[in-house]
Amino acid sequence: MNILTFDLEEWFHLLDHKGTKTEKEWNAFPERIRHNTDRILELLGHHHQKATFFCLGWIARKYPEILRKIVAEGHEIACHSDMHQLVYEQTPEHFREDLRVAIRSIEDACGRKVITFRAPGFSITNEVLWAFDILAESGIKIDSSIIPTGKKHGGFPYLRKAEPAIIRKNGIEILEFPMSTIKIARIQFRFSGGGYFRLLPYFLIKQLMEKSDYMLTYFHPRDLDPGQPMIKDLPVYRKFKAFVGLNNAEKKLSAWISEYPFINMETAVTLVDWDKVPVINL
Repeated sequence: MNILTFDLEEWFHLLDHKGTKTEKEWNAFPERIRHNTDRILELLGHHHQKATFFCLGWIARKYPEILRKIVAEGHEIACHSDMHQLVYEQTPEHFREDLRVAIRSIEDACGRKVITFRAPGFSITNEVLWAFDILAESGIKIDSSIIPTGKKHGGFPYLRKAEPAIIRKNGIEILEFPMSTIKIARIQFRFSGGGYFRLLPYFLIKQLMEKSDYMLTYFHPRDLDPGQPMIKDLPVYRKFKAFVGLNNAEKKLSAWISEYPFINMETAVTLVDWDKVPVINL
């Protein structure tokens, strides 16, 4: 099962950086989301692939025409929060309000019901398990916010393998699609999106993929945009992470989705035998 997803956010929506944290800073940067989304949609259309787009509420309010175009071309719309903040840096009240505004903004923009969510940075962790209660009360039925190994913004101890699961907590149930990893020499590696995809050579990505029976990709429009500006006050290692492999990323993704079949999350839900997946009782 190969699931194709994109996080619909701007090139400057970087986490853990003071100069790109809030809307005040965002308004100082030029817009690139329209052109970059058009390139992605053209690529998907050329290869007859469908994807899930996890959208920021902020994007939905500023550029509702982008969401309408995504829907018109047959892709799925999901929620990526409103203001792109890490979950574990928020209070439950803040998270609830951010989610409420995001869902309303996305649904108003595209006319589709939102039932699927991904936290920025896969940042639902063991310390903020209350997030699942709030997701459920907000109408979210499917989540893609956890990673079954260590990561700067997350790491979820209850799931030892990257595979679909059911999360049960306080009488609620959410279908979970965790971030993909592959185990090599007892270490879980990530390779299916973002900087990891841009950094690794294509032949290695293919080898790792063929060893995996579950693949969840996660790309951002900026991952395919070699012309994006440089944020000057980023640390050197962040500049490397932001720009490594950009020149070949679109060509690499085009080859990938031409060689392998992908589905969106809406389709993936129908293909999983939910009676046989792990159940995580929280």
